[in-house]
Amino acid sequence: MRIPRRGAIMGRMGDVLPTGHRGENRSGQTSDKMTDHAKRICSLLPSATEIVCALGLKDRLVGVTHECDYPLSVARLPRVTSSAIDSAHLTSRQIDDAVRESLEEQATIYHLDRDLLDSLAPDLILTQELCDVCAVGPAEVKSVVRSLSREPRVISLEPSNLDGVLESIGLVGRLAGVEDRALHLVDELRRRLDAVRVAVAGRVARKVLSLEWLDPVFVGGHWVPEMIEIAGGKDCLGVAGQPSRQASWDEVACMRPEIAVCMLCGFDLDRSLEEVCGTALPDAWHELPAIRSGNVYVTDGSAYFSRPGPRLIEGVEILASILHPDVFDRTPASSFARSEAPAVTPG
Repeated sequence: MRIPRRGAIMGRMGDVLPTGHRGENRSGQTSDKMTDHAKRICSLLPSATEIVCALGLKDRLVGVTHECDYPLSVARLPRVTSSAIDSAHLTSRQIDDAVRESLEEQATIYHLDRDLLDSLAPDLILTQELCDVCAVGPAEVKSVVRSLSREPRVISLEPSNLDGVLESIGLVGRLAGVEDRALHLVDELRRRLDAVRVAVAGRVARKVLSLEWLDPVFVGGHWVPEMIEIAGGKDCLGVAGQPSRQASWDEVACMRPEIAVCMLCGFDLDRSLEEVCGTALPDAWHELPAIRSGNVYVTDGSAYFSRPGPRLIEGVEILASILHPDVFDRTPASSFARSEAPAVTPG
């Protein structure tokens, strides 16, 4: 579930950096060039951790979140956050209820370890304000940062589309002094996107229902409709560049999607399969053309769709393999599965 905050790339807690070329020094003055390259980076969101590592900067990471799990090697790094909710044994509905209650009472569902962060002495903290349930809340970050012995630069990465994600990669590269490396990575990711476009060119766009949450129903937003379009589909309910939103089953039924793709936020493939199989869904779900034809796919939403980082491009490739397997079939192992729910023969 992505609850929107602001869709920009932002600097030191509120200074907008639309292209990433403004920095701020210790006295609060801004400059046109970010010349103090980051050497000690703390990431407060998994996508930023993935960006830093994709740029070959893992050795500069001094701290990550409790949710950072890729690449696997980051598991050895200090964890500066914790969650107020233990969701391991909760249903989708119970998780949604707990999140809403925590946001109402505390304005966040995460906690930031001030003492650990201070001991790590980062010179750059990467965070976001796009989604209240994706990372530590901005108010807590601001409060903690101001109390540190040495106040670091704080950069908020908040892309709402694929171009914004690629710009975030470029920004982190500039902050770390590896701009050429970032440009090379962005060029490679764009090349892969173009390869998908070429492969599906001329194919009939399939009507796709993107499900970010099952109970209640949330449909994909921000970059997801764009990913579906590049892969040769048409998102039934999501709007490119706009936040994910809650939808009614009546809305879903009216769209009559040909294919349903479950990309559940924060869940890996195994947990997503459990949710799809274990959640009691209404008659409207079972009457969808996608369900009746057996075209329900479950993905590793956490890895390839929820996080605005380099692996979104693999998400596009996964979608192309689902929508047009006869012309594109290059996906990571164990990245998606077809639902085992039996197809219904139209009566």
